[in-house]
Amino acid sequence: MVSPKTMAVNRRRCFRFRKGFAIMFKYHPDHAWVLMDGPEAVIGLSFYAQAHLGEIVFVDLPRPNGRTRAGQPLCGIESAKTTSEIIAPITGRVIAANSRLKADPGLVNLSPLDEGWIVRIEPENPAEWEFLMDQGGYEAYLVNLPTDDAQNGPSQ
Repeated sequence: MVSPKTMAVNRRRCFRFRKGFAIMFKYHPDHAWVLMDGPEAVIGLSFYAQAHLGEIVFVDLPRPNGRTRAGQPLCGIESAKTTSEIIAPITGRVIAANSRLKADPGLVNLSPLDEGWIVRIEPENPAEWEFLMDQGGYEAYLVNLPTDDAQNGPSQ
């Protein structure tokens, strides 16, 4: 299990820097992250979730032009331990899926906040971004998870 202390140590992983400015990730309670990149939202699986799932062996990517709905399954993910669903953190239209994950699903483990991104969407309601947790809120959320949820990771 990834401890909240480990999450705090890895805080630097939760920011990207572009032209000297920190770009912040936001988190859904089901362990997906969102990064706004201009008018698009990039979505992936949190460091915490990928660590709990273990070795990712398959990602069932959504199709371009498909619709996502906040709180509903976005795609499936399989690890050596279990099969899970990634829950969409925001509503929108799929613009692109990370096709590199077809050949190398382990990118979700190796680089969950960068090369292991899962999908890019065009958000329908950008205000949904405001209801997601920032890094500090997500860390506090992890500390307060029931033991079973903390061990299982994303929705199963």
